[in-house]
Amino acid sequence: MTHTLVVGGGAAGAALAARLSEDPQRQVTLVEAGPAGSTPQELLDGGTLPAAVPGHPANWAFEAELTPGVPHTVPRGKLLGGSSAINGGYFIRARPADFARWAKCGGPAWEYKRALPVLGALENDLDFAGQPGHGAHGPMQVARPNQTGDPTAAFLLAARELGFPAESDKNAAAAIPGAGPVPSNIIDGVRRNTARAYLEPVRDRPNLRILGDTQVLRVRIELGRATGVETSAGSIPADEVVLCAGSVATPQLLMLSGIGPAEHLAQLGIAVVADLPVGERFSDHPNLTVDWIPSRSLLAESERFAFPAALNFDSSGAAGEHPEGDLEVLLSVKPAGALFTGVSNADPWPGTDTMQLFVALQQPRSRGRVSLVSADPLARPRIEYRYLEEPEDRARMRIGVRTAANLLRTQAFAALFDRFVSLNEPILADDARLDAWIRAHLGTAIHLSGSAPMGPVVDGAGRVRGIEGLWVADTSILPTVPSRGPFNTAVFIGELIARQMRDPGATL
Repeated sequence: MTHTLVVGGGAAGAALAARLSEDPQRQVTLVEAGPAGSTPQELLDGGTLPAAVPGHPANWAFEAELTPGVPHTVPRGKLLGGSSAINGGYFIRARPADFARWAKCGGPAWEYKRALPVLGALENDLDFAGQPGHGAHGPMQVARPNQTGDPTAAFLLAARELGFPAESDKNAAAAIPGAGPVPSNIIDGVRRNTARAYLEPVRDRPNLRILGDTQVLRVRIELGRATGVETSAGSIPADEVVLCAGSVATPQLLMLSGIGPAEHLAQLGIAVVADLPVGERFSDHPNLTVDWIPSRSLLAESERFAFPAALNFDSSGAAGEHPEGDLEVLLSVKPAGALFTGVSNADPWPGTDTMQLFVALQQPRSRGRVSLVSADPLARPRIEYRYLEEPEDRARMRIGVRTAANLLRTQAFAALFDRFVSLNEPILADDARLDAWIRAHLGTAIHLSGSAPMGPVVDGAGRVRGIEGLWVADTSILPTVPSRGPFNTAVFIGELIARQMRDPGATL
């Protein structure tokens, strides 16, 4: 019997461990740094994000630098289910062009036509089940929030008023980017993370063992082969190891194990096992919020979700340079205080709550770096996003902010919109002033991808180059961040690599 050790029970790891354990000839051990019990009740509420706040026990809260001199705390889930247990429930598929880019590095299994059956198999789409390309029997339930609330209806009408098309199914292959409902794994107000979807139904399998509160420190590599891991609780031997620790912790573990840029590892006194460009050129979606004050309170307790609708569009307009959509404006229907604490926060304007539109650049040119600060496995890695270094990225972010502002100034929002919190006409009209405003309000969508990419670090099956018995199966392997949020893609990665590990010779 093959013993497979999976490091990390998040979006990809939970799916991969569950699928691998379907094989009775394989013993699967899933090691999770956070607790491995049932999801805490407060994290099931799909309308709030309490664990996104630094200091929450379910949040790794990595320190990072968005641009030089702009620090930021990056929330990542530290419990079974990983970030799928603390995120906003945005479950949109990557676009066909994303898969085409990845297939150039990962081979034909990554082509969209090959990926589509796997995408269908992982979902139970409650809105489009039975329609081409959609699944009806997978572990991940998918639904779209109702679009009848006042802010949502205004948002969709505003997009139409500005000339953007409707996009009723953002998971369809041929859809033209536009405004429409966000596919979500929040069902009836409950966040159904991957631990609940994949692991809870199979916890009693005799060949599946789940170890919580156990942090992996490094991979044991002997004579070019992974033979297990060292953990906070001691050594665990295994026949094969799969890193699913996420795009921050996975490259950290690789480098701590001697797999990474040789010069960087040598500087820290780490013996080099494989000289690979780990952590060198990741990508992520820079984002920010356009905060606005409504003319009346819009908090609706009946809306048990936060992000009902989004506008995806091409920054180049008629030029069509980004046909899959390189900008996104995401509507939040929860005031900022209610979103992060579950309690509405009164602003200085009586009777109102600050509302937000999230603006994100979905196809950035700028690239970041994850590196070690020491050989101590408990020391947090250095994360440098290097956002907006490319002039094109800055220009497109300006378009995104101006588009969000224009949405709020449409006739559709006239009855709801009172004023901006910090934007004004002089800032919006001047590129230099708007660039300064963007830098001051910059954040991250927390979609880090490509820190151990297919091509130079792993092959299309996630196998680490030059090391036998070692795989990576999370968004670290994506050469570029998807044009939509990567949660759906992370689950896809767990599904795809589990299939390839179970049947390496299969044509997928």
